[in-house]
Parts: sequence; C-alpha cells; structure tokens
Amino acid sequence: MRALALGLALLFASSAAPALAGEVALTFDDLPTMALSPTTDYAAVTTKDLLAGLKRHRFPATGFVNEVKLEARDKPERIALLKAWLDAGMDLGNHTYDHPHFTTDAAAEIAEAAKGEVVTRELLAARHRTPHWFRHPFLETGATDAARKTFEAWLTAHGYRVAPVSMENSDWMFALPYDQAVLKGDAVEAGRIQKAYLDFTAQVVPWYVKAAKDVLGREPKFVFLLHATRLNAESLDGLAAILKANDLKAVTLERAMTDPAYAMAEDAVGANGNQWVTRWSITLNKPMPWASLPKPPADIQAIDDKLEGAVGPPAAPAKPKP
Repeated sequence: MRALALGLALLFASSAAPALAGEVALTFDDLPTMALSPTTDYAAVTTKDLLAGLKRHRFPATGFVNEVKLEARDKPERIALLKAWLDAGMDLGNHTYDHPHFTTDAAAEIAEAAKGEVVTRELLAARHRTPHWFRHPFLETGATDAARKTFEAWLTAHGYRVAPVSMENSDWMFALPYDQAVLKGDAVEAGRIQKAYLDFTAQVVPWYVKAAKDVLGREPKFVFLLHATRLNAESLDGLAAILKANDLKAVTLERAMTDPAYAMAEDAVGANGNQWVTRWSITLNKPMPWASLPKPPADIQAIDDKLEGAVGPPAAPAKPKP
C-alpha cells in the first residue's frame, strides 16, 4: 500500500508540474534589410525598430548578411546598420555575398561565402569574435553529394557551422506588399497585410511543432527563419504573442543547436532547398503532413509575384508540394 501511495503521489506531482517551455532561435536573413525601397533611410528605420522590438522582448537573434547590399555610395552608413546589430547584443552570420543558388559548383559557392564575410569578419574581430554561422541561400546545400561535401569542408576549415531552419512562415511573401503599402502611405492596406501575416503565422507555427513531433517523436528546439524587413520590425509584438501562445521561448542559435536532431546524418541532397523537418522526414522515412499545411492568402501572393525582381531574391525554402 505504501508503494502504491508513493507511486500515486509521484504521478499526481508530475501531472501538476508545469510543462517545460519549448525553445526557438530567431534568425533574420538578408541583412542589412530586405526591402522594396533601396534607400538607407528606409533600412535604418527597419533596423532601429526591429532591434528595439527584439530588445523589448529580450529575444536573442542572429542576422545573416548579404554584403552586396553594402555596396553603395553610403557604404559606411550601411555598415553602421550591421554594427547596430552587434551593439544590441545580437550575432551576425554569413549568408554569402550575393545570395546565389547552389547547384553543383562548389568552387563558386566557396567564392561567394569568402566574399560575403569580409566586412562582417572585421566587425566581429573588433569585438574579439569571429563569424561562425553560415546560412545557405534558399536553403540549398548542394545539388550533389560531392558539391555539398566540398563546400562543407571549406566551411569547417573556416570555423563555420551551417545554420539550419526548422520553422518558417513565408514572411518574405508578405514583406514586399507591406513595403508597397507603407511607401504609398496606405495605412489601411498595410494593416490588412500585417493582420493576414500574423494570422498565417499563428497557423503555421503550431503546424511545424506538430510536424516535428510526428517526425521525431518529440519536440525539438526550433530555428525560425525570418527576414530583416519592415513588416517584421513592426510585427514583433504580434510574433512574440504567437510564440507565447505556442509555449515557445526565444533562445540563442547556439542553444537551439544543442538539440541532437541537428547532428543527425541527413541525406536530403538535391536541387531544391528544404527546411530541416523535411530533411529529418527523408532521413527517417517518415511522412510529412503536407495536406494540412496552411497556405498564405492568394491575393497577397499575387501582389508579391508582381513585385518580385524589385529587390534581390528572398531567402526562402522552396514552396513545399503536398
């Protein structure tokens, strides 16, 4: 009886104890900013508001830089935007110089990565740090096993680790339509797009949580792909509420990468980039629930399609096929 009582006490104690919060690292691609407007003034507002929101919520974050975006007559002012990230306590990583596709030419990808770290490495060195995260454009890790291994050997030799993605919300699709509305002074349209964006994010975040649980049999630490946009800068409070509603705590990328799932051998080699939940599903031969994947609003996707090409290509994974 005493053993039974002890067992029941432990059962009730465990059921009453609060569940541990899940963890997610926030990462922002295409620094200094991804925007419809090419001006540094627009980028400065985006950077200031984005960093203020991250600091307000005490969210650590890593920004991934495309240094081609620094090349302008006001280059010092653009570099200052990257300094602001470091001054705010955030980290910076390498996203290549000009955001190319990675197919079979490992030498070209190595050249892009080397060219893409020049300014970032100097900024980090001034703080006695070195760049140590690399984010593949389009999440393309190499169309052949040979190309992938050659490039990853270069990354390792230069102190880099690949920053994976295990959660994304197609934020790039909403970003340029939002910029267009802001630049036109159309507050009603901007508000409509922002609401649609947050509504979609509120659907897709729990979808990724469930999909990862189904594939791995547990909830991993997530790495969330976002972009350095005016939309995200002005939506941080809404994004924070969504993370809280899904019991997700923002952590550093280093912390998220302690999850053993990211050390799993995965063989998702091919021309298309995939986020890591899909890569795990391929490796483990587990199905992905594509049929239930929320879809962004068709009207906003149509606006984005018309605006594509106005800026560099978005760093988003290939759109999944159910």
